[in-house]
Amino acid sequence: MEKGTNCFPTCHTVFLAWTWLLLLSWCCTGAEITCRSCSSPSPSWPSSSSRLRQEQRQPPPPPPPPRGLRSRPGGRARGSAGAAAAAEPLPGGEPGGRAGPRGAALRSAGAGGGAPGGRGPAAPRTRRSSEGRRALPAGGSRGVPAAEGQRGGRAQPRGPPEEGRAARLRGAEEPRLGSTTFALTGDAAHNQAMVHWSGHNSSVILILTKLYDFNLGSVTESSLWRSTDYGTTYEKLNDKVGLKTVLSYLYVSPTNKRKIMLLSDPEIESSILISSDEGATYQKYRLNFYIQSLLFHPKQEEWILAYSLDQKLYSSMDFGRKWQLMHERVTPNRFYWSVAGLDKEPDLVHMEARTADGHTHYLTCRIQECSETKRSGPFSRSIDVSSLVVQDEYIFIQVTAGGRANYYVSYRREPFAQIKLPKYSLPKDMHIISTDENQVFAAVQEWNQNDTYNLYISDTRGVYFTLALENVKSSRGLEGNIIIDLYEVAGIKGIFLANRKIDDQIKTFITYNKGRDWRLLQAPDTDVRGDPIVCQLPFCSLHLHLQLSENPYTSGSISSKETAPGLLVATGNIGSELSYTDVGVFISADGGNSWRQIFEEEYNVWFLDWGGALVAMKHTSVPIRHMWVSFDEGRSWSRYSFTSTPLFVDGSLVDPGIETQIMTVFGHFSLRSEWQLVKVDYKSVFSRRCNKDDYQTWHLHNQGEPCVMGERKIYKKRKPGAQCSLGRDYSKTVVSEPCVCGQGDFECDYGYERHSNNQCVPAFWFSPSSLSKDCSIGQSYLNSTGYRRIVSNNCTDGLQEKYMAKMEKCPGKAPRGLHILTTDGKLVTEQGHNATFIILMEEGDLQRTNIQLDFGDGIAVSYANFSPVEDGIRHVYKSAGIFQVTAYAENSLGSDTAVLLLHVVCPVEHVHLSVPFVAIRNKDVNITAVVWPSQAGTLTYFWWFGNSTKPLITLESSISYIFAVEGMNTVTVQVAAGSTLIQDTKEIAVHEYFQSQLLSFSPNLDYHNPDIPEWRQDIGKVIKRALAQVTGIPDEQILVAVFPGLPTSAELFILPHKNTTERRKSSEADLEQVVEILFNALNQNLVQFELKPGVEVIVYVTQLTLAPLVDSSTGHSSSAMLMLLSVVFVGLAVFLVYKFKRKIPWINIYAQVQHDKEQEMIGSVSQSENAPKITLSEFTDPEELMDKELDTRVMGSISTIANSESTKEIPNCTSV
Repeated sequence: MEKGTNCFPTCHTVFLAWTWLLLLSWCCTGAEITCRSCSSPSPSWPSSSSRLRQEQRQPPPPPPPPRGLRSRPGGRARGSAGAAAAAEPLPGGEPGGRAGPRGAALRSAGAGGGAPGGRGPAAPRTRRSSEGRRALPAGGSRGVPAAEGQRGGRAQPRGPPEEGRAARLRGAEEPRLGSTTFALTGDAAHNQAMVHWSGHNSSVILILTKLYDFNLGSVTESSLWRSTDYGTTYEKLNDKVGLKTVLSYLYVSPTNKRKIMLLSDPEIESSILISSDEGATYQKYRLNFYIQSLLFHPKQEEWILAYSLDQKLYSSMDFGRKWQLMHERVTPNRFYWSVAGLDKEPDLVHMEARTADGHTHYLTCRIQECSETKRSGPFSRSIDVSSLVVQDEYIFIQVTAGGRANYYVSYRREPFAQIKLPKYSLPKDMHIISTDENQVFAAVQEWNQNDTYNLYISDTRGVYFTLALENVKSSRGLEGNIIIDLYEVAGIKGIFLANRKIDDQIKTFITYNKGRDWRLLQAPDTDVRGDPIVCQLPFCSLHLHLQLSENPYTSGSISSKETAPGLLVATGNIGSELSYTDVGVFISADGGNSWRQIFEEEYNVWFLDWGGALVAMKHTSVPIRHMWVSFDEGRSWSRYSFTSTPLFVDGSLVDPGIETQIMTVFGHFSLRSEWQLVKVDYKSVFSRRCNKDDYQTWHLHNQGEPCVMGERKIYKKRKPGAQCSLGRDYSKTVVSEPCVCGQGDFECDYGYERHSNNQCVPAFWFSPSSLSKDCSIGQSYLNSTGYRRIVSNNCTDGLQEKYMAKMEKCPGKAPRGLHILTTDGKLVTEQGHNATFIILMEEGDLQRTNIQLDFGDGIAVSYANFSPVEDGIRHVYKSAGIFQVTAYAENSLGSDTAVLLLHVVCPVEHVHLSVPFVAIRNKDVNITAVVWPSQAGTLTYFWWFGNSTKPLITLESSISYIFAVEGMNTVTVQVAAGSTLIQDTKEIAVHEYFQSQLLSFSPNLDYHNPDIPEWRQDIGKVIKRALAQVTGIPDEQILVAVFPGLPTSAELFILPHKNTTERRKSSEADLEQVVEILFNALNQNLVQFELKPGVEVIVYVTQLTLAPLVDSSTGHSSSAMLMLLSVVFVGLAVFLVYKFKRKIPWINIYAQVQHDKEQEMIGSVSQSENAPKITLSEFTDPEELMDKELDTRVMGSISTIANSESTKEIPNCTSV
């Protein structure tokens, strides 16, 4: 928005390590579990590379595209574009946690929209981690890429085994949680399951189990189960959906959890099953297309968008019963519902699609009115593929011009403005991480970075970005998606954690003011056993893994909750840098100021009872039957058994049961057993409801500083050890009041950099006066002081007056820095097509500056100010050539000019290489390329001779060349016009000397002459064979070239014998003998051939003087000169006598041949009066050519171009 915005050089909206960024919560979604202990081959995860993605949808992985703007697939579920996530399915695998003996993984089902991607919904994003839009999130790999040293299995635990922790447990007897276990009988072979449980006043749970065949790439068996008692018992519903129906995906409406949609496997049939009573009954509907992804409307429960495998977008207004085609050639994942409060129509759809002109455009239309006449293009120009992102108040697109990606943003549907990064950031990849709180957080990989990104934060409109943190660690997920190590703490605004690379070491930093200031994490004073830890900043600190699990059934490496502000649980290590070995689990109860270690090995830790209690389960590949519960923020833990038989745990579902205090554990008892669903009721661990005496206050602070983001906040939380339940009506905030503004509440404004004295100073490339360029004399503008208050910071007074931008009168400025360019950044356009020019000005009064644009073809336009030219000025050139386009800007204080030389070309269709059949060694040979159409504009000619590896390059269509080697020489010409390249190849026989004679034929040959090059070549070979057969002369000494046109005629070339150059005199005599033999045979009519049965053709010598021996020597006898003069006079006499009396074949033919060689007219630089046309060559008159050809023939020079392809008039490029 990833190259999206594949948002930038790859613009993408990255999945920020965001806490609950769109988990559609399991309450809103179903979930898919892939059996961890099922014996099935582990799938290879498909790689995906799309550029800008919306956080609410995960369609199937597209092929890797050019990098581009990307949007984060994670984010707060905000009810923005497409608020209902369209989860995309992935075929099995191990997305969640540690692989068990049977390679299980958990995935979310498509509740709230799913994408049967490969063909099925994938896990809803439980992550707020910055995961790039380039690929789909793989299910819960714990965010540790193998390339980064991820362990294939568990590290050996360092602490005492779970049975040895009795000293820290409460009570001597092991308590047991109330639980029931239900086996999904008959599904032992099924290796995937999808679960839906809304948890909101509903006891219904739906589970779809399936057997996914990794070899076939499809689902071969399925079972649908339903529980109405929170999972105590289940009923199998295969008979209600059809015993032969194979189901692949489960979807749930995000706005009405009672509405369920099931998708059949398209390998068998393409249909959907719809239920409006929480899956009790179903109606089946056939589809005439294959669904790849779904997107539910954030408000209207009946409205759905469906994306098909053939890139078509369909809409339904009755929950999938009827579908209507909206648009074809839509880019995968680049379609969005309208955003309430921003788009006028609730049924408006934003999409990126390829139009009839072959370019990609940003389009909008209503779902029932999406014909071509009803669509609109909010952005006038074409955009990069996979670069559209619609998210909250912002719309991002990417446009590449001149090899550089330019990024544009629309805030609250205002006109697009170009995003301003620091001038020399030169990004090669960009991810939109967050658009929360009226601000854009972006990760940019700059030109000199490879495995790190810089974090930038914008102003409210998303236009001006300033640096927040450099060199943040990035990695690739299982599917090739980019993961940025950045995490936003839930429940408290402005707190972020990031892993930064410093001197090849990865260290964890924290900020409390949205990136203005960062510091290392202070390590705990003691370890889990209470032993002291020696760790001195800055040489030693606490480092955390910041990737959230892509699997909603594991807790991930870090987690926090909106309902439990200040409480963070994370996996990490203590030392000089981040490590993937020797890790433990740490907790902070004060927003990251201080930390304690709670486990020496990895555990999944979930929040119970709105964050009032914690439950932990060992992250292991061996079967377990215990979990731990803490009521004092992890200081002590009570162990509970939840099953009598150890269970291979595939995952746990906690959030939907917060209100009912129920959790569900999924797993298997053995490698071959059925799915076991354990319903755990933890109500018994709470003795009562909390009262006012069970609470205490907690003051948010930053290392003792009570003001965070300009506010002083006091929270209420349960006292440690109080074993009471909070309930849904629990209120966490007690006091919130603004603070007096200090330096820490202000960041450097765009174009300014913070120096060591903590002052913001203009960067070397930035001119503060440039900020006033958009205002006119008489108006006012905000003149920056170099500082801006951090967005969403609520401080008042104090330094606010000093640092806030000052309102000043607009200064009058003369135009400066005027630039003119084309929208696509190219200097070539086609004749008859729109050329769009963009005029830019660095300084000057935009409202009072007159603009004039001269297109260089005699047409010019003028504008009173810049407003009409912001979207570009279009012009169509009706002729080819090089045109000088001039922009002129003027106001009362001065003027400026910019010039662009534009090449207008007409696409070339064909080139004919005109060369002589025979040439003399070491003598100049003229070679010509004839191009159709003739007026194609500026052309570049590449001439290749023989086996040369470097061409000769000219702008002329003719070239003179000397051949130094005897024999057959190859000549190739390539003609370039814009992006078009065509070529032709010919061969030339090169010798020291040769003789030639014109031939004519009996008239019956003309009747059978189609006058095409192939026919002439074949007839030439036939004549050559006939001559050789009659005379016995070797083939290599004879060359026959048939001329185009009628009557049919040809030229006979008599060549010296091979390897006779050194015996020059005797060879010349031999050649004379050959000529005499040939003449005798021709004069006696002995040379004839059968064209077809009954058609005999006789070959004659044309009754003209034989061309003399052609020699490369300079000396000639006087007798030879007299002979030459006599030939001239005889030739002239013949011409005068026969010119109007009869047609002499060879004269007529050679005139046509020369016409074939006519040079095309090269277009002008400008057709205006001030810039006359530059003519590179002129057409030659045919009569003049005839005379010249006659003179040439009579004088006996080398014949030229007898194999011209056509005698037709060369067409011109049609004007528009």
